[in-house]
Amino acid sequence: MNVLDEWIKAASVELGLGPDDVPRESVLDVARDVAHNVVRPGAPVSAYLMGLAVGRGADPADAAARLSRLALAWNAEADSKATEARNAAADEKGD
Repeated sequence: MNVLDEWIKAASVELGLGPDDVPRESVLDVARDVAHNVVRPGAPVSAYLMGLAVGRGADPADAAARLSRLALAWNAEADSKATEARNAAADEKGD
């Protein structure tokens, strides 16, 4: 058992959860997608939001997929806006 597994087990016991209640890989995937495509501090906040949604009845896999999809689109949208801004600046210089 690695440190993360030990932590999840201990934290789960502390919160009255079973280790199987934690979709570890889904949470880590969401955190990675948000940290790499949106902003690093958004990773733990997104994991918390996912937990809130699941606590209110959302399917964990669906919540994770939706957040990852949003994070991946966020980066693509930002890239698109940056390209548009660069093109507009270039057009203004060319006038």
